Amino acid sequence: MNGTRPLRAALIGYGLGGAAFHAPFLEALPDFELAAVVTGNPERASAVRERYGDGVEIVAAATELFDRSDEFDLAVVTVPNRFHAPFAREALEAGLHVVVDKPFAGSAAAGRELAALAEARGRTLCVFQNRRWDGDFRTVRRLVADGELGDVLRFESRFERWRPQPALGGWKEDADPAALGGILFDLGSHLVDQAVALFGRPERVYAELDLSRPGVAVDDDSFVALTHAGGVRSHLWMSATAADIGPRFRVLGSKAAYVKYGMDVQEAALRAGTTPDAPDWGEEPAEAWGKVGTPDDARPLRTMPGAYQDFYRGVAATLREGAPSPVPLAESIAVLEVIEAARQSSREGVVVSLPPA
Repeated sequence: MNGTRPLRAALIGYGLGGAAFHAPFLEALPDFELAAVVTGNPERASAVRERYGDGVEIVAAATELFDRSDEFDLAVVTVPNRFHAPFAREALEAGLHVVVDKPFAGSAAAGRELAALAEARGRTLCVFQNRRWDGDFRTVRRLVADGELGDVLRFESRFERWRPQPALGGWKEDADPAALGGILFDLGSHLVDQAVALFGRPERVYAELDLSRPGVAVDDDSFVALTHAGGVRSHLWMSATAADIGPRFRVLGSKAAYVKYGMDVQEAALRAGTTPDAPDWGEEPAEAWGKVGTPDDARPLRTMPGAYQDFYRGVAATLREGAPSPVPLAESIAVLEVIEAARQSSREGVVVSLPPA
C-alpha cells in the first residue's frame, strides 16, 4: 500500500482501550487519519465528539463499517476479549487490514485460522502488544541484546496490584470460557509476549492459577514458569492480590543483574488525557530508574523512553512498505500456545512440553 495520504483507520470500540491506547496515536501520527469510531454507546459517542469534533465519524455498528470497508484501510479491534477474533475475522473478510487487542483469539488453533485467513486475503493482521514499547522493557531488551548482563539465567517479570475487593460483574471476571476472562488472559498476555519477544517460543510451561478473592470465578493470582531453548527461564507473576509489590523486572545474568520497580509512565499519562506528541513523552523521572550491576557494584540506569507510538509507526511501515510486522504473528500464536499450556499445567499439576513449532 503505497502513497502518502494518511491511512484511514476505523476504531471498533471506545472503552478504555480505544480512548486511551489507540485513538490518541491514530490521531497524533501523520501516517494515520482517525476516520471513524464504532460505538453504539451514546455516552462514548459523545466523548468522541467532544475530543475529536466532527472530523471523526461515529458509526453505530461494526456491520455498517464492514459494508463500507472500501472507505477505510485499517480496522482496530478494541472490544471485550470474546469479540476479538470474530470482529477481526469479519474485518479481514471485508478486505481491511487489522490491528486487534490481545489476546487475539481464545486458542492457538483459532489464532492460526485467523493468520491463514489474513494470508489468503493478502491483508495484515497484527496484535496490539504495546508493552513491547514500555520504557523499562525497551531497557531490558537493549541490555540483553548488548550482552551487558552476560548470559541471561532467569528473567523475572511482574504485573502486581493490590485490589483485595474484586470488581465482580465485569467481563474480565466472567467464568464463561468464551469470555476469555481471568488475569492470565489479561495481564499474562503481556508478560508472556515479552518473554517470547526476548527469548523465543518456550519449550516447557509450568503454571499455578489461583482464585484467591471471595466470589471470584476466574484466576486472579497466577504464576507461569517458562523454559526457553538454551535454558533461559522466565518466571512471570500476575496478581490482583499482592499486598507487597515486587520488582517489575529482575533479570539475572552471568555478569550482572537489572532490577526495576514501578510501572511504565505511558498508561498513566494516557489515562490523564496527555497526548503522545507532548514534550518528553514516555520519559521516566530519575528516582524511578532501575539499577544494573552486582550486590557490591550497582548503579542507576536511565530508563529508555516509553514509545507506544512506535507500534503504530511499525504498522504504517508494514502497510506502506511491506516492512516486517512490529509484532510477528507467529509470536502472538506462541503466546496463545503458552496460555493454553499454562491452563493445562495448573489444572493437571504437571509441566507441559510444547510441540515443535
